Amino acid sequence: MIRTLITYVCLLLSVAPPVEKDSQGATVRIDTDRKVIHLIFSADEAFEGAEPILQTLDNHQAKASFFLTGNCLREKKYKSIIRKIIRKGHYVGGHSDKHLLYASWDNREQSLVTPDSLTADFRQNRAELEKYGIDTSQTPYFLPPYEYYNQESVQLIESLGQTVINYTPGTGTAADYTTPDMPNYRSSQELIDHLFAYEAEKGLNGSLILIHPGTQDIRTDKLYLRLDEIIRYLKAKGYSFERL
Repeated sequence: MIRTLITYVCLLLSVAPPVEKDSQGATVRIDTDRKVIHLIFSADEAFEGAEPILQTLDNHQAKASFFLTGNCLREKKYKSIIRKIIRKGHYVGGHSDKHLLYASWDNREQSLVTPDSLTADFRQNRAELEKYGIDTSQTPYFLPPYEYYNQESVQLIESLGQTVINYTPGTGTAADYTTPDMPNYRSSQELIDHLFAYEAEKGLNGSLILIHPGTQDIRTDKLYLRLDEIIRYLKAKGYSFERL
């Protein structure tokens, strides 16, 4: 009996990919023992970059993961491209229904959404995914709205059967939402330079690299239009690109 139990535990450990988590409990690296990168794209009401992103992924025979809100899934003008993403075998998972802010920007420990409201919003997002024929029991990863959360929201979502993920800290590309009028604005070139410098210093094994597939019109410098350059450079460094 003891030998059987030990064998079973060892089997589980050998199957489960090594991961890295942040201070709030979200997974921020998956497959840390391999030169693999997981590109993730999160969208709410803006999703205008989906088509060029999909074409670039096709060109490189790369797979990626898309996390969509209910707002995005319900939008008629996006239905065709969402179905195309699914048909091509990319991961499509939840990003909340109404893009709620879970925690205060000033005090992360302060939750802004009650457990009941968060749960209802989460379940509605899953219902919208299922309308596209997605088997939500086979989509175990969830990206919180705004890529921001606290321990309470992570624990609640994971109690509902999902693994909470986020982009790998330090990769920097998530700042592609910034606009020129913001003090923290970063151009696409700055973001790319930062990402490549981070790779040179720390490596990107198992990293989750976030790029927004939709940004405000005022930001004409769209990082998603530089995706080909990013993939080519990192492929030359030996990385592969896989969906979650």
